[in-house]
Amino acid sequence: MRSVRARAALGATVVVALALIGAGLSVLLVLRADLTGQAGLQAEVVAREVAGQLALDVPYDRLEMRDEEDHPVQVTDEDGRVVAVSKDLQAISGTGTDRVAPVPSPTVGGSGGGSDDDHGGDDGNDDDDSRATPAPGRGEVDSDEPDFGNGTATVDGETADYRFASVQATTPAGVTLTVHAGAPLAAEQEAVGTVRGAMLIGLPVLLLVVAGVTWLVTRRALRPVEGIRREMAAITASKDLSRRVPEPGSRDEIARLARTTNETLTALEASVERQRRFVADASHELRSPIASLRTQLEVGAAHPELLDVPGAVADTVRLQALAADLLLLARLDAGERPGLAALDLGALVRDEVSQRTGDRIAVTVSVPDQGRFEVAGSRGQLARVIGNLLDNAERHARSTVTVSVHAAERGGVVVAVTDDGAGVPPEEQERIFERFVRLDDARTRDDGGAGLGLAIARDVAVRHGGRLTVDGAREGGARFELWLPGAR
Repeated sequence: MRSVRARAALGATVVVALALIGAGLSVLLVLRADLTGQAGLQAEVVAREVAGQLALDVPYDRLEMRDEEDHPVQVTDEDGRVVAVSKDLQAISGTGTDRVAPVPSPTVGGSGGGSDDDHGGDDGNDDDDSRATPAPGRGEVDSDEPDFGNGTATVDGETADYRFASVQATTPAGVTLTVHAGAPLAAEQEAVGTVRGAMLIGLPVLLLVVAGVTWLVTRRALRPVEGIRREMAAITASKDLSRRVPEPGSRDEIARLARTTNETLTALEASVERQRRFVADASHELRSPIASLRTQLEVGAAHPELLDVPGAVADTVRLQALAADLLLLARLDAGERPGLAALDLGALVRDEVSQRTGDRIAVTVSVPDQGRFEVAGSRGQLARVIGNLLDNAERHARSTVTVSVHAAERGGVVVAVTDDGAGVPPEEQERIFERFVRLDDARTRDDGGAGLGLAIARDVAVRHGGRLTVDGAREGGARFELWLPGAR
């Protein structure tokens, strides 16, 4: 099942079905318990009425039993013998004994007569005569909660289910009897059957409605997603990243998805455009030294005495530096993570400055002798950043280049490189960090830079969790500040 609409409709239908089945079973159980309780109450009333008569020593054959067809009654003694039953009772179950023919107990001959053995005979047994004479006064009915049970009874040829209540009574003669009275469960069965039938009919219909409504609602909700999918497929086929997916007017998750998709397309378009410019600019920058080197080699091959070896070496060095810059940018774009070695940024600055023996302007170093300015990262990449900043300052400075190191906020370290050149206009302070960007003034004074130094420096700073910014210096030139977090 690959359709979201189908899965949503199926899921909603299953959930609703489980909820309705659970609710229906609960309703049936509560209804059955309530109706069964009412039947038990009716049976208890009838049983207590008969038990009250027995407590008043009413003979068994004179017991008054109401609604004998609806409330079958069976009376048993302590030994389980049936001593009285209601009229037309032909069969019974669920009361402990299924007998419906009264068998008089020999101990209660005064309450409903007895057999010939009980009354006949002149055996002179005074104990039997005393037991046959009812004791004066009245008995009692057990006030405890009666015992309940379900069973069946056949009255006047019709068999039905009943709820039986069992109540004990004590006659004035001290005989304990148990009255089993039943109440019909037909009303309970009919009501439960009606409700069950209604549920069996209504549940499938309701589930079909739920499935249909869920399908339609999901289809309507996912219609913008289908529009987004079609547009993305068209963009993929046409490779036109300037197109955008339609954004619905709602403020739900789909609208946010469309906006995020468009933002992703915008970022992808900018990345592709930046990549195109990068390739074009790299090709342009590589073309000049390659063409110059080829020309010099061709001239040297034809006229060895005219070969400009220093110029060829300079072009080769320029090509090597440009290739190294392009390789480093490619690694940075690929997400290469810098090393986490701890290094002293102050010592690194001193080492880099000490190796710059052929600079046009001597670099002034200001690094406190006390303490260490430790950061975590790649020594080679950070040395490249400092070298690029110093190269940029050398190209633009008139007479002074200064590099300083000091502690900064949040435990960071700052390397500041300043010059007394023309500075960077405020509107160009961010653009100079773009790749292959050189200001017009830089083009006239640049002796071979490809416009990648500052871009590489900022990328490396960001990869190390820091930042690189430019501002005006007090000397009137530019001040570049490299902030890096301190080593933990």
